[in-house]
Amino acid sequence: MARKKIVFVIVEGPSDEEALGALLIRIFEKESVYVHVNHGDITSKSRVNPSNIVNQVGNCIREYEKKNHFKRSDFKEIIHIIDTDGAFVKDSVIKEDQQAKKTIYSPSEIRTMNPHDIIDRNKQKRENILRLIMKDEICNIPYSIYYMSCNLDHALYNKLNSSDDEKEEDSYQFAKKYSKNIPAFIKFIKFPTETHVPLGRGINISKIYGIIYIQEILFPSL
Repeated sequence: MARKKIVFVIVEGPSDEEALGALLIRIFEKESVYVHVNHGDITSKSRVNPSNIVNQVGNCIREYEKKNHFKRSDFKEIIHIIDTDGAFVKDSVIKEDQQAKKTIYSPSEIRTMNPHDIIDRNKQKRENILRLIMKDEICNIPYSIYYMSCNLDHALYNKLNSSDDEKEEDSYQFAKKYSKNIPAFIKFIKFPTETHVPLGRGINISKIYGIIYIQEILFPSL
């Protein structure tokens, strides 16, 4: 029997893996799914810019390939799932709030102690995402990028500013809910407005099911 091809999925954190990993394994049951957790946002990482972002993503593949003695031909595709984190909003909706110990997101604004830091981060993140959107391959492996807006908690659970404990519990419950009902999960992903996604929230990993574009939105009314 031929070895299963690897579907290499890149996510930002453990809660992304918890919520989506088992479901993607079910969907890609004819392939071998590996979920790579970046433990952070590669698109806003220090010193990462459009000139080296593709290489940064490629490093994830090369390290896994070397560690596990794989060849490029062992990979089927790379699926990269990111959070938008408000990167595409106008600077004017980023508000100073000296009481905000961490960045606070809402459907109408982003509140932070240091607005200029968020403005700079957003610019970096936008530029890196737009560079990645242009790539059909990385390391000679088919590559596609998808988003959670403004992040996984917002897209999947309709929550913002969740604590780490809440993220862990919500991701567990989400995976539990859909693990035995993959058609319902696919419907949720493909047709979010038919479930509970309100205006201003977006999720697009629909290329998995044949749609070949990425749409970047966060607050469409702004």
